[in-house]
Amino acid sequence: MRVHIVARKLKITDAIKDFIEARFSKLSEFLDNIVWAQAMVSLEKKIYTAEAIVHAGHQTMKASAQSDDVYSAIDKVMSKMGIQVKKYKERHVEHRGREMDYSEFTTLVGPEIRFSVVKDVPIKPQGREDAVVEMEKLGYNFWLFMDKESKQVRVVFKRLDSTYGLLQPVKK
Repeated sequence: MRVHIVARKLKITDAIKDFIEARFSKLSEFLDNIVWAQAMVSLEKKIYTAEAIVHAGHQTMKASAQSDDVYSAIDKVMSKMGIQVKKYKERHVEHRGREMDYSEFTTLVGPEIRFSVVKDVPIKPQGREDAVVEMEKLGYNFWLFMDKESKQVRVVFKRLDSTYGLLQPVKK
């Protein structure tokens, strides 16, 4: 996490810088996806104003506090930021959902495939035209036959536009 510290009308000492970084590191214990953070400390008429901005994931959180002591102002703003970070984490966990028990769900394979008729068909060598004539004579939409010339099993079928199609096996 990158921490950027800005001071207005006051000098940031190493002690203040370490204090701010320590408080931001406590925030990173609650939330591990903090991308960057920014702290702004300013002094106006003996009142210290501290502002904190934290960007985590797709969320930007802002908080500000005022006090007559710089450490107190930083402490207040980081407490407010801690509350926001905890709320964000709770919402994030709720949004992602809890672990589900998938044992009660069944897998959907699709419709059950059932064969109502299994028919043995003797295959005899025929020409394409003879297979179409036999298919039409029996009233089928397709017919399995063995081609006279190639000695391969083929399927002839009737198409919706009243033409015929031929399925022939090809090795790949």
